[in-house]
Amino acid sequence: MKHGDVGSFLRARREALRPADVGLVPGGRRRTPGLRRSEVALLADVSVDYYERLEQSRNARPSEALLASLARALRLSVDERDYLYELAGYPPPRTGATGGYVDPAMMFLLDALTTVPAHIVDDLTTVLAQNRLSRALVGPWAYGDDRLGNVTWRWFTDPASRALNVPEEHETIGRGYVADLRAAGAHRGQDAVSVRLITDLIEASEEFSRYWDDMEVIPLRSTRKKLIHPHAGELDVQCDFVLSSTTGHRLVIFRPQPGSATAENFEFLDVLGHQSFEG
Repeated sequence: MKHGDVGSFLRARREALRPADVGLVPGGRRRTPGLRRSEVALLADVSVDYYERLEQSRNARPSEALLASLARALRLSVDERDYLYELAGYPPPRTGATGGYVDPAMMFLLDALTTVPAHIVDDLTTVLAQNRLSRALVGPWAYGDDRLGNVTWRWFTDPASRALNVPEEHETIGRGYVADLRAAGAHRGQDAVSVRLITDLIEASEEFSRYWDDMEVIPLRSTRKKLIHPHAGELDVQCDFVLSSTTGHRLVIFRPQPGSATAENFEFLDVLGHQSFEG
């Protein structure tokens, strides 16, 4: 591993970014250009000391998961991400793999969405990043393991994940996740990750297995949903999907239906998100 090159590359990319580039408020005068090390550490979900040692080449070989987190935090392009992996002695991720990496164009859009819940999922519906309103609406799903952060897995194995959705929509939503997963698995060429997820879901959920046998193949599309939040009340939303042609990531936006009180309820939800974040 080229320790010095990894540290130098991380430092160069950090210094090239402004707080606004990553959705942060600048706050006060800055003696040095770019982001602070503490800000990158926060975005990558690592300790400041650990990140400082990485930049100073005083750390053992970082894991691939950590590299993906750093690539996401520093808004690296796919080419820059692959270069970081090569510097660290790893082969670049295969096409379509994410491992926690998030398309920087998608992150830019997510950072800009401050009045509606939104999050980014990969092609298997694993949540990769959320804005504050998304965390206030569905809870903190990003940055967990592949199963706890996977929307489809939790829908069929954790009844609490359905609490927001009205019961009369459960079957349609469940069938939609299954049809989407079948499409994703086929697109991936039945790779080990998708096959394992599908196999485990068939074993864990009779409902999933039943829908799977119907062999529907339909990627998720814009869908109207009625949500009931315990504090914000009824939310009438259109779930829109914005697709990245580079990574296959999808930006999921909970758009208020015109004429409903949902936009005002989102404002209340935003206040809850602020309180939760500050607490």
